[in-house]
Amino acid sequence: MVATPKKIVISGYYGFRNSGDEAVLQSILNALQKQSQALGISIEPIVLSIDPEWTSATYGVKSVHRMKLVEVRQAIYESAGLISGGGSLLQDVTGSKTIPYYLGIIKLAQWMGRPTFIYAQGIGPVNRKLFHPLIKSVFRKCTYISVRDEQSRELLLSMGLEQKNVEVVPDPVMGLSLPEDTDVATQSSELSDSLPVIGISVRFWEQDRRELEALAQGLIKANREVPLHLRFLPFHTPSDNEASRYLMDKLKGSITEHGGQVSICEDAIHPQHMLREVGQCDVLIGMRLHSLIYAAGRRVPLIGISYDPKIDHFLDRIQTHPVGATNTLDAEHVAAEIVHLLNTGQEWRAAREDVISKLIQEAEAPARQIVEYFHHKG
Repeated sequence: MVATPKKIVISGYYGFRNSGDEAVLQSILNALQKQSQALGISIEPIVLSIDPEWTSATYGVKSVHRMKLVEVRQAIYESAGLISGGGSLLQDVTGSKTIPYYLGIIKLAQWMGRPTFIYAQGIGPVNRKLFHPLIKSVFRKCTYISVRDEQSRELLLSMGLEQKNVEVVPDPVMGLSLPEDTDVATQSSELSDSLPVIGISVRFWEQDRRELEALAQGLIKANREVPLHLRFLPFHTPSDNEASRYLMDKLKGSITEHGGQVSICEDAIHPQHMLREVGQCDVLIGMRLHSLIYAAGRRVPLIGISYDPKIDHFLDRIQTHPVGATNTLDAEHVAAEIVHLLNTGQEWRAAREDVISKLIQEAEAPARQIVEYFHHKG
């Protein structure tokens, strides 16, 4: 007799075509499937998405509109529990409505008596202190809490939560692999066999675009030393596409004049497509957190540009440092780091293999905890 599947609602920033957040969802779905199969139970995910039709078609799961309260309530009512995460859901940098929305979804599930699980979230920055007691109140009633870095745990402890109740785990995307995790040998037709490929993931941040100006000059300087293929990888459409095109305009003929090449990948919406693109790079320069996580997972030497503490937190976990912050980025430093990593890529990988392998193994810890909870509940 086949057991009735346990429906689990998954809340996060899904359906917005942000490659990083979509990778979080793919990673959570993969981990839940793997862990549930290992324990012989059946789980049916229901994803809250801004575009449920697209989410259902992309991941083969049921999905409901995240802003339609009646549908959300019904999905939670019919579920066995709710997962909130991962990603940077509880922060107020992008606006004052983000935290109330995600806390509200968790609270709704708690009111219905459903167990709630915080899945590898990055907490903060939370600049509005009025949110602190709200987060504490909701999290105290959660069945399981995991965060993706020590700084997130420290912030929760400062709000009054107990340390024993908060587990630090890697970002779930560290566990993302290509289908059957085959070696990426198939090159895109745009990729040259002869030039080192530098993947570039940028976003707009500084008002005066000083970080993109400095990065452009750094890329031009590096290309004069070693002709490069600069491969732009927009993680969040359409804004990152615009930032990439802005930077490409700054490079113009300077790259091709010195034997280099410039291209952009604008069709890698599915996380595993983008993961494949990153895996084909010799070095990756990233502002987007998940571009750096993709690179680490594929053992691609990486250069992080800091615009948010989450970048520094992740780089610290893999024993490296940002090349600079967006407001102080130096072109000479960028160029020197590109050339250095091209020359020492093997050493970079060898020095970090143990820590990266450990992060990949630990990335499924929240899924294991959640599945074991339902396994014991029967």
